[in-house]
Amino acid sequence: MVLYTSPFPNSFLSILHSFSWGLIFPCYWLADRLVASFVPTTYEKRQRADDPCYFHALCIIITTPIYLALLAASLPFALIGFLLWSPLQSARRPYIYSRLEDKNHANGATLLTEWKAAGSGKSFCFGSANVCLLPDSLARFNNVFNTQARAKEIGRRIRNGASRPQIKIYIDSPTNTSISAASFSSLVSPQGGDNTNRTVNAGIKRTTSMEYKGDNSGSNNSEEDKGGSGEANEGEENTCIVRINGEDNGHMSDTETDTVNGQAHASGPAEPSLEGEADISKTPNHKQKEGDSGSLDSYSASRESLVKVRVGDGTVDQSTVNNKLLYKASIMKKTSVRKKKHTDETFDHEISAFFPANLDFLCLQEVFDKRAAEKLKEQLHHYFEYIVYDVGVYSCHGCCSFKFMNSGLLFASRYPVMDAAYHCYPNGRGTDSLASKGALFLKVQVGSTPQDQRIVGYISCTHLQAIAGDTTVRCEQLDMLQDWLSEFRKSTSSSSTANPEELVAFDVICGDLNFDNCSSEDKLEQQHSLFTHYKDPCRIGPGEDKPWAIGTLLDPEGLYDEEVCTPDNLQKVLESEEGRKGYLVYPTSKNHSSSQKGRKASLKGNGRRIDYMLYTEEGLYLEWKVEVEEFSFITQLAGLTDHLPVAMRLMVSTGEDDP
Repeated sequence: MVLYTSPFPNSFLSILHSFSWGLIFPCYWLADRLVASFVPTTYEKRQRADDPCYFHALCIIITTPIYLALLAASLPFALIGFLLWSPLQSARRPYIYSRLEDKNHANGATLLTEWKAAGSGKSFCFGSANVCLLPDSLARFNNVFNTQARAKEIGRRIRNGASRPQIKIYIDSPTNTSISAASFSSLVSPQGGDNTNRTVNAGIKRTTSMEYKGDNSGSNNSEEDKGGSGEANEGEENTCIVRINGEDNGHMSDTETDTVNGQAHASGPAEPSLEGEADISKTPNHKQKEGDSGSLDSYSASRESLVKVRVGDGTVDQSTVNNKLLYKASIMKKTSVRKKKHTDETFDHEISAFFPANLDFLCLQEVFDKRAAEKLKEQLHHYFEYIVYDVGVYSCHGCCSFKFMNSGLLFASRYPVMDAAYHCYPNGRGTDSLASKGALFLKVQVGSTPQDQRIVGYISCTHLQAIAGDTTVRCEQLDMLQDWLSEFRKSTSSSSTANPEELVAFDVICGDLNFDNCSSEDKLEQQHSLFTHYKDPCRIGPGEDKPWAIGTLLDPEGLYDEEVCTPDNLQKVLESEEGRKGYLVYPTSKNHSSSQKGRKASLKGNGRRIDYMLYTEEGLYLEWKVEVEEFSFITQLAGLTDHLPVAMRLMVSTGEDDP
């Protein structure tokens, strides 16, 4: 299948489309700014409350007539542009595939080595997030604003969190087998473009394992190095594993502490951000405060979240690095020790302040604004080599109703995309029918066997009907999702049972499904047949989630509260039941008051979980086993969107021993 790298089949249509949109854009922009000026966010309301001169009200009185006059003047040109733009959509392709040609641009990413399926297995990490990148006037109804700046900051936070090295700390202790969730995904600044000084950053992973798994920190090792070590799984790229003895609990004397701190910062000046930028985004969501570690470029990140180790040219003394990490672990355990609950769980789970290290695949929803999508893509390309964006259809092409916006789906991958397909849900209702919501299906190649068989995976990204009460519509869309996915797998498969040319490693569905597994209003969706074929790591059964699962829909009114406006703060709040009641949206009930914060006592559960990560064991290579290794609820986008991103790491076990 040919992947579309441009929205139109020839340059003439592209030029004509650009011309028509150029006629429409002034009218679109003026209308957006005019509406936005009358829809303030809670942050703006707080600022204006301190304005004794009512300066903003005066600005609105002055600018509104100007906007209206310019809007009226631009309407004739917009009408001409629309008459050109609308027919062109019949020739428009359903997505744009972008591949990073200049590998030096991806200075924050780790180069991948091809998986040969020769070891015991490999892990793959998937992320999903609803980022609410609507036109600014519409985004304000969700209490977020400044879409263009948010898009850039969202992309920067994601790639900074994903590009950090993955460092696992295993604690041998009879009394405490976990490090706090704050340390589970703690990170440090990513590597800059200057390779003379490399920052080694510690992400600390909670685990109860007593077994040392070896070190496979280099992802670009030669074949000789791989054959020699043979102790680590192939999936643990750029991973350093440190073992901490439970006897001394990793404590260091004050003298040693000072020595470590001195070594950690003495070898060079602070590195710039990946872009060499010194400025911080202009929206209030991006202010760096004490303890804010959401943007990894900042040296103001909290002590509980950052550890920086400067390494000069030459050989790195691993024992020195381990000592610093060991000291870091002791600080973590002192500040916020939290016992691991639900010890019968087979995988790690956490509320993390950061996106997982070595994130392989990312599925985003509500990337509706085209200019914001370009800014987001530019940031993500610092880490992800392959991106599919501007997914969907416009006008009346491909769907039964007129579409003003695309599907809002965006997919980013570190592995090459082999095939892609998009389908639009034809049964959208209300305001959802104005966007071409649908499903994006992708086939990626993640490796090959020594027999030259391709190892592939399937990923589906979707966004279902959002309007409450439309359970029938969502069930129909889930039916279509399953049918389309089955057709996509059949049409893109080049294998037969007798002569397999491809081995399927995983099949994952990500997206905002807009229903909650514990809400009484969503019983039809909870019992859908999709959940008989695909597994939800957070779900026990229809109407019942696992105790550690939390809601992913934030209360928009509280987005700018000081308690939750930074990743670290939001993480700490969501770790407590009272905090979740104050800042997560809960299922509606006739017995509850309309005020979110006024009904804390009567709330049950952990909030509405509408963002899902599903996987299946059906249709995969029979000799391999797929299991969840880690699941995360992520707070790194605090203040930038009204959803919590989620991430899942799958381990594909081949059943073979390392050579």
